[in-house]
Amino acid sequence: MIDKELLKNLDTEDKNRLIETLDTLISQTYSVEEEYKALRNSYETLQAIIAQIIESLPHAIWIRQEDGEIFLQNSSAKNLNQILEHYTFSGKEEIELQSRIYLVSSTKSNDKILITATDITDQKRSERLASMGQVAAHLAHEIRNPIGSISILSSTLLKKVPTPQKPIVLEIKKAIFRVERIIKSTLLFTKGIQPKQTLFPLSALQEEIEEAFENYGYTKEIDLEIDFEERMLWGDLDTLSIVMQNFLYNAIDAIEESEEEHGRISFAYAQDHNYDKIIVKDSGIPIQDPSILYEPFKTTKTKGHGLGLALSLEIIKAHDGKITLLSPEKGFVISIKKDPK
Repeated sequence: MIDKELLKNLDTEDKNRLIETLDTLISQTYSVEEEYKALRNSYETLQAIIAQIIESLPHAIWIRQEDGEIFLQNSSAKNLNQILEHYTFSGKEEIELQSRIYLVSSTKSNDKILITATDITDQKRSERLASMGQVAAHLAHEIRNPIGSISILSSTLLKKVPTPQKPIVLEIKKAIFRVERIIKSTLLFTKGIQPKQTLFPLSALQEEIEEAFENYGYTKEIDLEIDFEERMLWGDLDTLSIVMQNFLYNAIDAIEESEEEHGRISFAYAQDHNYDKIIVKDSGIPIQDPSILYEPFKTTKTKGHGLGLALSLEIIKAHDGKITLLSPEKGFVISIKKDPK
């Protein structure tokens, strides 16, 4: 505060000079305040832009202070904060979390650490599948010739053995049929799907399903019901037959693993404006892990190689179709794109 006695002793000129000085000081104070507000607005705008940029990036991003406190993060990072518990901050690391694989790296600038986590699950899966596919294709080629010879010999043997032994040879033929199917599926999966689509009767697909049912080994009593209409289907009969066989065999295996001694499998036809649909249902055990249904070489079954549904999905995608899991009933809807003409 200004001393009142001092003001009394000032002459008019000094008072006027003091008032001018105070006016200037007040004006400068207001000016500084406005500049501060403008600078703060610019800072907040810049911070918002940076936050939007970080949010738009496809990676999980954290900006962390040296004391470990998170200064800034995007929404992807918020869902993956557990990664920071496993990261050692020693360069690039691959960390697996919630069945996904992330490449995590960090850089330091002043007192801040920028951490990024990139989902490389699909890349790692592709690399793994490429390696497994090469091995599987090689094995399939090596096995195909001797299996073909055994198949021919078993057919010859079936004609010559006495009637009491014929069931044994038939079981051999069923086992060979299963191996041949695995070889065909493996080679088809590793080479890629290129369907040759034509119009064919739906009854041809029914015949393929019935033949596969007769040639597949099982121990329980199973009823197979096929309710197909008399109509034409647009697609590749050979590859679609593989799809139906795969779903049939999965259903049989599920029934074999159930506690019930009697099982039921049904194939039914339906359609909408865009798709012909095959609906497959069975009374076997529930699907244990839907997340790996279409994961190649992974299976929760005691029988199987993990290629059936993965190959089926690739075949249906090649037909511009889709496969949908039914709920709560156990089954699938296989949708095949209709004839574009």
